[in-house]
Amino acid sequence: METRLTPEFAESARGQRAERILRSCVHCGFCNATCPTYQLLGDELDGPRGRIYLIKQVLEGAAPTRQTQQHLDRCLTCRNCESTCPSGVQYGQLVDIGREIVEERVNRPTAEALMRTALREGLTSPAFAPALKLGQVVRGLLPAALQAKVPEARAAGRVPERHHRRKVLMLAGCVQPAMAPAIDAAMARVLDVLGVQTVVAPRSGCCGAIRQHLADGQGARADARRNIDAWWPWLQPVQGGEAAAEAIVINASGCGAMIREYGHLLQDDPAYADKARFVAEHTLDLGQWLAAQGPLPAIGTEPVSVAFHPPCSLQHAQQIRGVIEPLLVSLGARLVPVQEAHLCCGSAGTYSVLQPELSRQLRDRKLGHLQASEPAVILSANIGCLAHLQSGTGTPVRHWIEWVDERLSMSR
Repeated sequence: METRLTPEFAESARGQRAERILRSCVHCGFCNATCPTYQLLGDELDGPRGRIYLIKQVLEGAAPTRQTQQHLDRCLTCRNCESTCPSGVQYGQLVDIGREIVEERVNRPTAEALMRTALREGLTSPAFAPALKLGQVVRGLLPAALQAKVPEARAAGRVPERHHRRKVLMLAGCVQPAMAPAIDAAMARVLDVLGVQTVVAPRSGCCGAIRQHLADGQGARADARRNIDAWWPWLQPVQGGEAAAEAIVINASGCGAMIREYGHLLQDDPAYADKARFVAEHTLDLGQWLAAQGPLPAIGTEPVSVAFHPPCSLQHAQQIRGVIEPLLVSLGARLVPVQEAHLCCGSAGTYSVLQPELSRQLRDRKLGHLQASEPAVILSANIGCLAHLQSGTGTPVRHWIEWVDERLSMSR
């Protein structure tokens, strides 16, 4: 796609990156066939091809409008289009650049701006956990819409205290430890069985995805630098006389997708570019890491009917498919067929709050397919998907590592 950037963008790093991505686009439209918002709305500008044109126009000097902003806002950043694209267009990176530029030039209505600020600062704040606990205490008194956003409290269970020579780093995260502490605890227990210790490095925190998808690129880069600084000593050959961590193993696929983009995110930062690439290269999804450890202990129990929802951040952003499912089957999961498994559930980070109607439609469509065979449990790999899907069904929705932990506990 021929692009003629204005001098302002032609001389900027983000403009040059956008131009490289645009050149790879042949404008074939295959992407629209798998775009959730295009399927719902049928508007060319609410599909990847139309959004690419909007971003191209801005880079070429057209003034973005409130309408431009809304079309970019309605993108889930699910990156299904990247899995479909025959030309390998890096749409996710392009839409991040476009959103950041439009955000700088188009003022939002006050209420909308305040909501985005509250999400950006509130979800990543230390105050989020106590605020959520308070919400869980009064959950039964909350309006239905708000109640759906507050998960019921569940105990984390025992956290292993044994030390092992083998270690991996686990992200502290922002919302997951508060919303579902059992996920990190389950991961630690499963790895403990394998003789591996999970370490949460002090000062590590939000991966940066919340800020990135709310068009705060500067804040996202700051989050990335903080995590790199926190992890770096643990990734060196020797840490206090002990072996270095083997990898950064991420159990939230949305965070994993973001951290694996650190090399791209900080490529123009001379102080962090090399470290960011190293961190990205040493980051693995929990399913990837666990599958590489060999077969899990066999158990002799009855099969359980399971529907598995692979998050977009796993199957599209990280291009990881068919890795977790064999692990589940090895422990007695009878996986039921799920139609439209490639489509987004509508969670997409803060999307379910900012675009509630579209998000609800996608959730209900996804649940219709997941529950078609009446599974005993729905498993997934990202906290946002888990909470969003659970808000629309009485069928238990769990992280797959929690289910693995429970199954393995039967043989202990």
